Parts: sequence; C-alpha cells; structure tokens
Amino acid sequence: MTKHNLKIGLFGIGLDTYWPQFEGLEARLNGYVNDVEKRLSSFGAEVLNLGLVDNAEKAFNAGHDFRKGDVDVIFLYVTTYALSSTVLPVVRRAKVPVIILNLAPQKAIDYKNFNQQNNRTKMTGEWLAFCSACPVPEIANVFKRSGIQFQQVTGVLEDEKIWTEIGEWVEASKVANIMNHNTLGLMGNYYSGMLDIYTDVTLQCAVFGNHIEIIEPDELSALRDEVAETEIDTKLAEFASVFEIDESCIPFELDRAARTAVALDKLVARYDLGSMAYYHKGTGNVNADTMSSIILGNSLLTAKGIPVAGEYEVKNAQAMKIMDSFGVGGSFTEYYALDFEDDIVLMGHDGPGHLAIAEGKIKVKPLQVYHGKVGSGLSVEMSVKHGPVTLLSVVEDKGKLFFLIAEGESVAGPILEIGNTNSRYRFSIGARAFVENWNNQGPAHHCAVGVGHISTKLIKLANLLGIEAVKIC
Repeated sequence: MTKHNLKIGLFGIGLDTYWPQFEGLEARLNGYVNDVEKRLSSFGAEVLNLGLVDNAEKAFNAGHDFRKGDVDVIFLYVTTYALSSTVLPVVRRAKVPVIILNLAPQKAIDYKNFNQQNNRTKMTGEWLAFCSACPVPEIANVFKRSGIQFQQVTGVLEDEKIWTEIGEWVEASKVANIMNHNTLGLMGNYYSGMLDIYTDVTLQCAVFGNHIEIIEPDELSALRDEVAETEIDTKLAEFASVFEIDESCIPFELDRAARTAVALDKLVARYDLGSMAYYHKGTGNVNADTMSSIILGNSLLTAKGIPVAGEYEVKNAQAMKIMDSFGVGGSFTEYYALDFEDDIVLMGHDGPGHLAIAEGKIKVKPLQVYHGKVGSGLSVEMSVKHGPVTLLSVVEDKGKLFFLIAEGESVAGPILEIGNTNSRYRFSIGARAFVENWNNQGPAHHCAVGVGHISTKLIKLANLLGIEAVKIC
C-alpha cells in the first residue's frame, strides 16, 4: 500500500460587500471557520484551511490552492449568505468530494434582545451571522446543474451530535483514501463455474482507485523453497500464541502451514499488498502443496490488516478491506443454512477468518478433504464475537458497483464444528425476510462481516465513492 494520509480542504464563504458595512462580522465568521479547522484536525487529518472565500477572484485562487495542496475531500462551511460564484470555481477545479457544513452558531437567535437593539445596521449584521442556511439552496442548485455531487450536514456548530456525524464523514474519507492507495493482489484464478464472483477488475480500479497486482501461485511456491528452518520455528511459535491447536494436528501439517505463512509474508512485502484474493487448484504439482497449506497464514494476514479472500473473490476482498479499514474486522463469510426454530441465519466459510473479531481463541483443526477443492490440511474454526454486526457485499450489476448492507447480531448457540468459521446471526426483519431481501439485490454469495453497527459510515463511504448503497436491515 502507498501511504498517503488524509488531507482535508476547508473553506468558509461570505460576501466581501458585507465587511465594510457590518463591523466585526468578517472576524467573527473567520473565528467560526478556525473553530471548524480545530475540530476537523482533532479527527487525525491534516487540514488545509483557506479561510473565507468571499469573491470570485478568491474562488478561482482557492480552486488552484486545493489542487496544489492535493486535498482528498473538501468541507465547505457556509457561514452567511454568499454568492454561488464564490463556490463553483473552487469545487469545480478541485474535483474531490465536497461536504457542505450548514451550521448555525447557536440553536436559535435571541429574538427578544435582537429586536430591542436600536441600531438596525447592527441588527442586520447579527442576522447575517445566523444566515448560514440562506445560500445553501443556491449552492445546491448550481452543483446539481454542474453535475457536482455533494453531501450536507445541517445543525448547530457546537452540537456534539453534529460533530459525531462530521467525524463519520472524516472516517469514511480516510477509508476512501486507504482504498484509493491500496494494492490488491490477485493470485491464481477463479473457481471454475462460480459465475457470480467474476468481476470487471478495471471497474474495481475505477471505483475504488486501487492498484491490482496479478501474481502467479508459482511465485509463492518458489518463496516457500527459500524459507529457513529458523523462520519456520518463529512462525510456529506465532501459531502457538494465536491459535488453539487441536491435538490431532500433526507436526508435518503445522510445519507445512508455517512454511507457507512465512512465504506469504515475503510475498506481501515484495508487492506491498494491502489485500489479496486467491484460488488455485494446483492439481498434481508443487502448487497443490502450497495452496492446501495457506489458510493459517492467510488468517494471520487478515488479522494484521491485510485481508485475504478465498475462491478468488475480488469483490469480497474489497469489502473485507473496507470493513478492516473501519476497524471492525471484515471476515470472509457466506450464509449456508437457516435455523427456523431459532429464526437464525447460519453463516461461515472454510478458509481464512479475521482473528481479531473472534469469540474466544481460534481453533486449528486438520481436514482430510477441503470440500469441493483439491487437497487437505489445516483450517481455522471460529465464531464472530457475540453482539452487533454489519454485513457488507460489494455488488456488481450491469457495469456498476454498489454496496449491499445489513445490520444484525451475532448470537450464542450451537454451531457446526467442522473446522470452518461458523456463526449464528439474528436480524431484526427475521431470517426469512433477510435472505429474500438480500437475494433480491443480486449479490455474490460471499460477503464480509464486521463487529458493530456501521451502516451510517458505509453509506457515507458509498456517497464519497459516487456509488449507491442499499441497506436491507
């Protein structure tokens, strides 16, 4: 991954004609803009604050300054009435997502004291300080007619609920920035016949901005040959500290998995990967040994912020990276059965799991056969932490991508102890409605699950990326 910290562009708007007419108004509004800068900076982003833009000339200069400053997102703070000509040149040239902050300085005007003033000029100046909502329709009209997408936050400057919402916009911008600079490795090929998981990788790059590195499984196999015994010992010690290893796991299989895990670390470092999707039959050659010993190493990578999706599921590698970037996990999963007695959806998958969101310690068990796949070896068994969860699917439909989102709860209860990730999920709309509503959107059968309810953040991310988000519950 290319490291690029989020950079926010901030500017306020006003009308330069007002400043000589109303004493103190410009300084007061600049103070509000500076307050917004401090709050935005507190979210851990660099802020380029251009202050008040109050005429067309400054607007053109601001557009150039934001371009030169390489900002990723613009927060437009509407402090008072301003002409749309002081806004359009800024945003049009900067060409990044824009969020309109329509924030009043207080909850309400003090009408009684306001009307008791005997100086109508001062009264007008005070009115203008509360006039932030006035130009927003004008700005929205011009943005719509110019094909510029925008978002809005409306409320009071000092309202903490508003700053929670703004904080989500900053967090979503950070995730968009991570995706923009991510290198996604694709190793191997598709599982033959799974038509739903095939994707247009150019479309993936166009929407998310990431780079895709095509990698041959032979390269991982070659790296395995170079692994030293001391490196295997170190990785085995890591296995012992992270996993609960079933006593039926023989040393030969653990050594095999450790060797592959070390090779995976080297592969990730070679290409600076931030995520990966993989699958390869490896029938009758050295790659069979490599690919059948890959699950433990991929699980460790996933827990370290480099999510790995099996079955070459590119779309789900993107979904997992998004969830991980929000700090909520992002484990590879699919629903496979319904429990109508408990109104529960059973979900899980063979292959890597996100160890950071496991309920208890992760078990490692040997499998005599990988169902539907070549080979045998070790696999992980885990459930997602009990509590609120969010599901995300990146769906491709007729040349476009969109987010499919559901919020639910991971609940305790019996699971299938077959060496896979397995969890029980309850949804507010019930298991039957969840399945039907989810299917109606036409997703691939895999999705990413993370802990907590973060649909509001995912919807904001979709808005920043210019794609649709569909939430079913």
